[in-house]
Amino acid sequence: MKRGKKYLEKAKLVDRAMLYETNDALELVIKTSVANFDETVEAHIRLGVDSRHADQQVRGAVILPHGTGKKIRVLVFAKGPKADEAEKAGADFVGAEELVSKIQNENWFDFDVVVATPDMMGVVGRLGRVLGPKGLMPNPKAGTVTMDVSKAIVDIKAGKIEYRLDKTNIIHVPLGKVSFGPEKLNDNFTSLMSAIIKAKPAAAKGQYLRSVTVVTTMGPSVKINTAKIVG
Repeated sequence: MKRGKKYLEKAKLVDRAMLYETNDALELVIKTSVANFDETVEAHIRLGVDSRHADQQVRGAVILPHGTGKKIRVLVFAKGPKADEAEKAGADFVGAEELVSKIQNENWFDFDVVVATPDMMGVVGRLGRVLGPKGLMPNPKAGTVTMDVSKAIVDIKAGKIEYRLDKTNIIHVPLGKVSFGPEKLNDNFTSLMSAIIKAKPAAAKGQYLRSVTVVTTMGPSVKINTAKIVG
């Protein structure tokens, strides 16, 4: 991949062989931001587990103290009083079968998180093939299959994010925006890592945190010293 002159200049500030302390890494990732917009800062966490085994799955949700800096659009599958409750709580879209048809027939994905009441999962299940690959399928572990739709919506709008392993045993999550500064990003990072460490499967053997990298949308990546995170 060909990189621009600005990126290459910024990349020189990062020592690829070095494992940085968390705050130093976050300061550096901000300093090496190259875009003219407020870039998202992402964390990529490689774990020493095998996601092919059910007993080594790592999945859950955590509320970032300072949110992600992004307005989250919430779609709720609910009926009757629960649909009314979702609307009052600030859901962006609320419905049932008609939303399934809209997604299937119109390829509509103008939402970031899907919440569903348990009784609606039979309906939502029809969308498994399209929501699953996009990481949008509601899940009890993430708190997105629940009867307490109000709390789910409020938490999500406040900065609750879901984390889950991909096929290469890496978790990819947003930490916030460059404009947050290192202190707020560090708060979010600490909350995220605490949740991931607590979620360590009993079946996981050996080193759990293999590598942690932070990067902006268009900037160079910076590696974090994982020894300090676990210790």
